[in-house]
Amino acid sequence: MAATVEQLRRDTDSGRTRDKVSGSDPAAAPLGADEEAAGTPVSAKQVELDRQNTVDAPPRSGETGGKWVYVTIVAVIAAALIGAIFIMR
Repeated sequence: MAATVEQLRRDTDSGRTRDKVSGSDPAAAPLGADEEAAGTPVSAKQVELDRQNTVDAPPRSGETGGKWVYVTIVAVIAAALIGAIFIMR
C-alpha cells in the first residue's frame, strides 16, 4: 500500500516525527493541499521517502534530551530565587 500525505499528517500529529508533541493540529490548509490545488499532487514515492526519513528515525546527532534543558533552567531559577531571598534578609 502506497504512503499518503494523510498518513504523514497523522504521523506528525501523533508525535512520531518528533516535530511536535502528540495532539491534534487542525490546519487551515492541510498538508499536501497546496500541491493538489496547483495540480501537482505529492507522489506516493515522495511521501514514503519523507516518512522513512522522519517517522521513528533515530535521533540526529545534535538532539539531546529536551527535558534536561528544562530541568536545568528550573534549577537555575530556583537557585536564583533562593539566593535572592537570603540576600533580602
